[in-house]
Amino acid sequence: MKKIILLASIVILAFSCAKKVSQENKDSKEPEQSKTEIKVGADSDTHGCKASAGYTWSDLKKECIRIFDGTKLSHYDDGKAYTTASYVVFDGNKAELFLDTQKESIILERKSEGDSWKKDDLELIPWKGYVLKKAGKIIYSGE
Repeated sequence: MKKIILLASIVILAFSCAKKVSQENKDSKEPEQSKTEIKVGADSDTHGCKASAGYTWSDLKKECIRIFDGTKLSHYDDGKAYTTASYVVFDGNKAELFLDTQKESIILERKSEGDSWKKDDLELIPWKGYVLKKAGKIIYSGE
């Protein structure tokens, strides 16, 4: 008799626990429609450049480029150089700046070989690598 009562108790406990676990699973499920699917590599900009693959649109070259293949510039302040993600890309007598402080790139031009590239108060000088000045003050340097 004791065996039957023990067996019945185990069966009842097993079924009661199973229902509780399945009920918890039902309550925790979110509707499938609320989930948004994120695709890797689906981050193309308006020009079709994929930032996740390291590509940025170049107004100078008119194509998607990897700016980190260009010349790296370091932020220069009060005689100290700080590493930042700023780059310059060259094409003929033009240079395109991708500065960490600017949302859009800046295109500089030079008149002839050996001259510096200029636009407004910005000047990129080829000296011990490159030096970028704004209103005569060094703001970036790099090789």
